[in-house]
Amino acid sequence: MTTERNRAKARAMILTAPRVATLALVGLLIAALMVHKAMAQESDGIIRSHGYSFYGDLSYPADYPHFNYVNPEAPKGGEISLYAPGTFDSMNPYSRKGRAGRLSWMVYESLLGEMPAGGGPAPADAYGESYGLLAESLEYDAGKTWVIFHMRPEARFADGTPVTAHDVVFSHNLFLEQGLPSYAQAVSRRVTGAEALDDHTVKFTFAEGISRRSLIDQVGGTPVFPRKWYEENAARLDEPRLEAAPGSGPYQVESVDVNRSITYKRNPDYWGWDLPINQGRHNFDRIRIEYFADDSAAFEAFKAGEYTFRSEGNSKKWATGYDFPAANAGHVKLDELPDGTPPTPTGFVFNLARDKFKDERVRKAVALAYNFEWTNESLQYGLFKQRHSFVQDTPIEAMGPPEGAELEFLKSLGDVIPPEMLTEPAVRAHESRASRLNDRRNLRKAMKLLDEAGWTVGDDGIRRNAQGETLSIDFPIPSSGSATLGAVVESFVSNLQLMGIDARYENVDPSQYTLRNRDRDYDMVFDNYTTFLGTGTGLLQRYGSSEAAFSLFNPAGLASPMVDAIINASLAAETREEERVALTALDRALRFERFMVPVWYNDSYWVAYWDMYEHPETLPPYALGVLDFWWYNAEKAEALKASGALR
Repeated sequence: MTTERNRAKARAMILTAPRVATLALVGLLIAALMVHKAMAQESDGIIRSHGYSFYGDLSYPADYPHFNYVNPEAPKGGEISLYAPGTFDSMNPYSRKGRAGRLSWMVYESLLGEMPAGGGPAPADAYGESYGLLAESLEYDAGKTWVIFHMRPEARFADGTPVTAHDVVFSHNLFLEQGLPSYAQAVSRRVTGAEALDDHTVKFTFAEGISRRSLIDQVGGTPVFPRKWYEENAARLDEPRLEAAPGSGPYQVESVDVNRSITYKRNPDYWGWDLPINQGRHNFDRIRIEYFADDSAAFEAFKAGEYTFRSEGNSKKWATGYDFPAANAGHVKLDELPDGTPPTPTGFVFNLARDKFKDERVRKAVALAYNFEWTNESLQYGLFKQRHSFVQDTPIEAMGPPEGAELEFLKSLGDVIPPEMLTEPAVRAHESRASRLNDRRNLRKAMKLLDEAGWTVGDDGIRRNAQGETLSIDFPIPSSGSATLGAVVESFVSNLQLMGIDARYENVDPSQYTLRNRDRDYDMVFDNYTTFLGTGTGLLQRYGSSEAAFSLFNPAGLASPMVDAIINASLAAETREEERVALTALDRALRFERFMVPVWYNDSYWVAYWDMYEHPETLPPYALGVLDFWWYNAEKAEALKASGALR
């Protein structure tokens, strides 16, 4: 079959797919089931709208007063403080060098609005939708070959300079010329032109013969920088600097103390306070980031009130660490809040550029050294679940062998799909005994696989191949990480050593660790990939072959023709059902490739905070929203200070 015939057949098969059984996330994944619905207006083949979704349906009408989940009467004021590990040496978040200060990208805005905590487009209760921020409206042709954004003339950068279409074009070109190579290559292939039609109208044109996915939302979500400031200061996007270019957002940098703290101040003269998209949001007067050498020092500082909000990821601390006076007195509040997003695909990632990992048997054997059950019970207080899927606990998680529309879809892709993937159940993480770290049954399986792969044990107990090369694994971890992570890696390495692998882990300072990550200077690394609920060309940047050799979003360097074919087919999907089937197949394929040893996940947010912050009673599914729609209770804060609990 030709490629076009394969795609046509896949589309026909997908259209027959049965609907997934009702799950809590289904109504959120499928925007057509939203209670509120507003269709973009079309006339003369031109679609005009106040927001954007690929299928044209929007949850909020043009005259929406605010997002449903916010408190529009939330008080403004107060400070919230968080911590960051390690060090920083730049306030330019897009530099290829150095370590950027936390939240340094937050001062900038885009044509289509986003959540300030990096959680993706706003709103947080509808997946795949975005609404005008710097742009008050947009129009595009039915074929999505171009888009025109009509900008708000009142928009200003923090220095009072108007935000214009010329700044938008400048920013787009700056990313292409000085941004990350993987980003620049991907975008330049898809976006063929950016033109300021006048001071407040900007047009983008797109390449022909490509998917229409991630085009309008890509250019609509690009941060907008002040061209005037960049030109006057001869600044570059790819170089670190401590002076931040003024942004147009509600927060701007107030102070920077290198390696110690950063404070962002809410701009009282922010141009967009009255916009519906901003009602009930951006409520704190200040957001302060405190830096600490490691998590242990940071936790002690939290107990002393040196910072006031902590998102906890350490199970030991969550289980035992919050037994201190302020928490026992009720001054510090502990919450487990629901998280409706798929858990981040985190785990031990193989560097597939290493020859030793090109043999799947070696990767299978190494994976068997990880004992989730023992780790969870002995080191993590039984608080986690084993992750199996890249879209765990969602309607698009692959379950069992493929069947129905998914099976026909996979068959339509031809020889690129291994025959066994058509008949075998989706790959799941192995089971281990919780009673002992070195599950002998799994270690025997692993050692047999290594023997079959030609890595045999010598007299010194170390495995070597026929060329006499040692099977070694170098595993760097950041010194600023938690002690629990160190213990988990140590136990994993211990089992690898029992198998005859010359495995070692190394604590590396944060700056060196960042550099090694960028250069892929590791055999394995504890890292993550981005999860997904919808398709888009970003999937190719994260999981595809074209940028695999250098993409920072693909730490394994995964380059799989099968994965490429499935992503490309998903990009050609014309209905939500087609998309769902293709993404289920993608989850199945990613697990089949075994480029990561999956670890644990938590389906809730663990948060601890000094009891002076509040949030809406019902949180949206796609964001915790601490820096977005929480607020400060001045009376509670004064009570804490009056009691002596806080200074």
